[in-house]
Amino acid sequence: MSSDDGVPEKNPVGKKPATENGAAAVDRAFAILAVFDKDAFQLTLAEIARRTGFYKSTILRLLNSLEKAGFIRKSADGRYCIGPEPLRLSSLYQTSFRIRDVLLPHLEHLSDLSGETSSFYIADKEWRVILYRVEPQRSVRVSIREGDRFSIKYGASGKILSAFTFTDDSVFDEIRENLWAESYGERDPETASVSVPVFGIGGILQGAITLSGPRERFTPNSIRSILGTLFQSAIHSTKELGGDYSRLVEARQKLGG
Repeated sequence: MSSDDGVPEKNPVGKKPATENGAAAVDRAFAILAVFDKDAFQLTLAEIARRTGFYKSTILRLLNSLEKAGFIRKSADGRYCIGPEPLRLSSLYQTSFRIRDVLLPHLEHLSDLSGETSSFYIADKEWRVILYRVEPQRSVRVSIREGDRFSIKYGASGKILSAFTFTDDSVFDEIRENLWAESYGERDPETASVSVPVFGIGGILQGAITLSGPRERFTPNSIRSILGTLFQSAIHSTKELGGDYSRLVEARQKLGG
């Protein structure tokens, strides 16, 4: 079987449409939905076939089911686009969703792995505010509280928040490029911190995940390990918040992690 433009079609899982099981059908339905994006919000059957590699007969059957369920709609010119049902589900998600539920598990994991205080900061005008924090079990640590406010001009988290708030300020070009910042004794001469951004839908900055602790424990050798762990948490948090995490992945790879 071949597509309208002569490109042979294929079945990527090696099964004929008639023999696919329910799980495979669900996976393929999600794969069809995933090929739509802001640059391709309407697609022909042939375009969907090229993007997925599925048989047209498989696609048509799944499109029919998706259309009945409201996930796909067919326009007057015969092209397909996303239907209204995802919008309803999005509204339910937003109603039930709490950012705390996403961030706290990552902060707890960070603190357990590093033995340092993990925090999530947000910007509030000239302040950086601790929205959430988790302290380690070790006795020597940085003790800060949720709701504490510090100047946005200082600290690793302040640099991250400033870099993505004051986007025209060239002082933060390197931070915007590398997606991380460090601080040694800027707020407290005895402490140090490292921070990376977390993004949401549309690339909007949600805040900064930060690890802080006694300055002597933040050595050049330990920073690389800390950053690898921080980036991993930022990647997962950004993904769960619906943001594009590809830049965070690239920044982590640049560190060799």
